[in-house]
Amino acid sequence: MTKTIAFLGLLALLLSCNSKKDNTQRELGLVYNVLRDFDIENYEIFSMNLDGSNKKNITDLYPVDWTYYSYEDTLYFISDRGACKRCYFLYKSNFNGENVQKVSDLELADSWMSSRKNGTELIVKPKLITESTFYILNQNGEIIDRLDTKLAFAADPLFVNNGKQVVFRGGKTVRKEINGFNEELYIIDVDGKNRKQLTHYPEKDSTAGKYEYRAGAPRLHPTENFVTYQSKQNGKYSLYAVSLDGSKTWKLTENAQNEGWHDWSPDGKWLAIELFDDEQTQFHIGLMNWDTKEMKILTDDTFKYQQAPNFIYKD
Repeated sequence: MTKTIAFLGLLALLLSCNSKKDNTQRELGLVYNVLRDFDIENYEIFSMNLDGSNKKNITDLYPVDWTYYSYEDTLYFISDRGACKRCYFLYKSNFNGENVQKVSDLELADSWMSSRKNGTELIVKPKLITESTFYILNQNGEIIDRLDTKLAFAADPLFVNNGKQVVFRGGKTVRKEINGFNEELYIIDVDGKNRKQLTHYPEKDSTAGKYEYRAGAPRLHPTENFVTYQSKQNGKYSLYAVSLDGSKTWKLTENAQNEGWHDWSPDGKWLAIELFDDEQTQFHIGLMNWDTKEMKILTDDTFKYQQAPNFIYKD
């Protein structure tokens, strides 16, 4: 009897291991945001293959649907479906837009998000009177922790260092239109201690103006462990990088077009970038091979605004 139980236990363990998906054998796709109807501000989420083929509208509703983040094969997006205009709640689906589920009844701000602990905990920016706080949600959408940055403004939280710290976009006034906003990236422990400024916008550069990004939403390179962000410097939006201790900052890429929101593939080999001209008359999604720096434009001119790509497993 004892040997039988031991054998069954070993068999169950092997079956469990075999049932786990091997990410090296899984196919990646991209999801991104499209302004389908300018007059009614109808944003949709599209999916496509990494070669730009099989573009598909996977939300196809007339409210706002917008994605900033995917974890493995789960697409997370904010939407005002069934709510007042610009009243955003969190939903999830897959690469094909199937099995749509509302994650939480918590109203969210328009912000990037990220996860830790194998995707079981999300950090989000709630819509609050105070703009300094992030919430951590469990898989049921319940608030399990709060992080107060103690800045006037905080958005676009990104877990780093195995979820022990958060990099975020911060400002010293509650809105950009208020003088002294001085947007930069910061890093902070998840218990709210040891906040540190990571980026330092060039003092003599005023090209970002009051409303454009000095330091945009941060993204983490998954293997080289640095943070990337968009910044308008010398009259052009480009991607920059900063080490997690803030000791080194550098220009990441040398593309001729302006570069905006972006995402890294899980293995760090691909960089998906939103590209646009100076007048912002056309936005495209580009895919860069990080080793060779070769860039391929994946979108066409069917839509003007094609933005904020993120990687997702198709199965």
